[in-house]
Order: sequence, then structure tokens, then C-alpha cells
Amino acid sequence: MCSRNIKISVALFLILVPIFTALPHSHNLSKRSNFFDLECKGIFNKTMFFRLDRICEDCYQLFRETSIHRLCKDKCFTNETFGDCLKVLLIPEEEVTQLKYFLKVVNGSPVPFDFSQLI
Repeated sequence: MCSRNIKISVALFLILVPIFTALPHSHNLSKRSNFFDLECKGIFNKTMFFRLDRICEDCYQLFRETSIHRLCKDKCFTNETFGDCLKVLLIPEEEVTQLKYFLKVVNGSPVPFDFSQLI
């Protein structure tokens, strides 16, 4: 009886340990769930998403207004507030071009507004 319980415990241990180690870390899971919460329909690329998210974080830090933070991320960063944040943060033209590409990837389609007015 005791031997059987030990065998079952060892078997469960050997099965469950690889499963738990294969699960994503909570930070990645948090960003990924944020990606879907924002209704992003493109590809989740952690680096690209984090950079877009950082624009909104910096904008929030500048104004300390929670509505700006929320509006900046609205519709997966494809909104006028995000563009305004790029403008007030004085993001250089080369980086704006790169961010347009990031937006295209995470949204799965081109940006619906013109960034050229921001520069």
C-alpha cells in the first residue's frame, strides 16, 4: 500500500514539474493578456508591444492623468491620443517610422491615421 502511494506520488511529480516549468512567467502572461485586452489583432511581439506601451507610460508620467494613459492604449494604440503622446514626447522621425511598423505588426493592419502631421 505504502509502496503504491510512493509510486503514484513520484509519477505525478515527474509529470507535473515539466508542465509547470513550461508555463510562461507571470510578467509575460500579464503583457500578453494586456495585448488581448486592448483588442490587438496582430502578432504578439513582446519587444514591439513593450515599446508602444512605454510611449503611453511616459506620456502618463508626464501628465499624471489616468485618462491619458487609458486613451493612449485604446484600440491597440491606433488613436489620436497615442499620436499626441508621440508629439509631446518629441519622438524623432526615425523612431516614429519604426513605431508605425510596430503598430502594423501588433494590429495586423496599417495605422488608420496619418503620422506625418506629428513630425
